[in-house]
Amino acid sequence: MFESIKTLIPNLLENERPRTTANGQASWLATAALLTRVATVHDEMSEGRRKKLYVLLKSAFELDDLTTARLIEQSAAVDRNAIDLYHFTRKLSEVLDDEGRYQTVRMMWEIVYADGKPNEFEANIIWRAADLLGVSSRQRVALRQLVLADNAALARVGVGRPQSPADLPL
Repeated sequence: MFESIKTLIPNLLENERPRTTANGQASWLATAALLTRVATVHDEMSEGRRKKLYVLLKSAFELDDLTTARLIEQSAAVDRNAIDLYHFTRKLSEVLDDEGRYQTVRMMWEIVYADGKPNEFEANIIWRAADLLGVSSRQRVALRQLVLADNAALARVGVGRPQSPADLPL
């Protein structure tokens, strides 16, 4: 009886916490696979995108280097076998609150801006994934602008890849 009570209390507390990051390996894998799909929708993953994916996943889920590398390997395999985005977004919608879904869309923008301006395929896949996650068009565009502003600020202080004004969309 005491065991069931000890199990129930953490479960109740877990439900009270905001769900801004995916908890558990299956959710991490869904996030990583979605980001991998975004990074490779038009071409092979560039080195810049691979590095950004690594940094985002390691930071978001507080993983060590080995676990992050394995997660990226697994996400590539899952992405290769996936038919559509629904499998990933459904899983994430189940475990994330609004802020968590916004952060996921923001990570998608960070991936595509890691090595330049996104093309129409990349913008379209983010639009579709954001829609499936329940992130409105207005919120999606605002998140894109936040990523652009962050990148511009980093470029001004000399961190990361320098950008010219021509690289930034209006």
